[in-house]
Amino acid sequence: MRDKGRRADWAAIVLGFAVGLSWIWHGMYGFSGGMFFLLGLGTIFAAVLSLTRPAAIASELGVLAAGVLLFVLPWLLGFTHILAAAITAWVGGGLLIALGVFGVVMAAKTHKRHPELAWNNHHDAGVTTRTP
Repeated sequence: MRDKGRRADWAAIVLGFAVGLSWIWHGMYGFSGGMFFLLGLGTIFAAVLSLTRPAAIASELGVLAAGVLLFVLPWLLGFTHILAAAITAWVGGGLLIALGVFGVVMAAKTHKRHPELAWNNHHDAGVTTRTP
């Protein structure tokens, strides 16, 4: 029996939810708060794709990319002086980077064992689009 997803993917969903709503407790509004919301939403989307396709490396790379972008966000947008927002970005980004790296390694192993769980092998599902 297959697991209902890796715990790292579930942790990425929870962390994406926390990052997406973090603008509420650190008071970042405007463009910066919107970036927190969008990065959280993107993390949730990539982690849900990882749950549904455990051998797809691209979705794990999405979690990794969101983590890197979140980590450098205080320097890119210039809010390192707002300590609560900066710490949220640095800690959340570091955790997402760790989850993304772990997910890429696990997805690569799953892809070797079960390539049918990736994106590219749907052509042998028994459905044809050709007309006779």
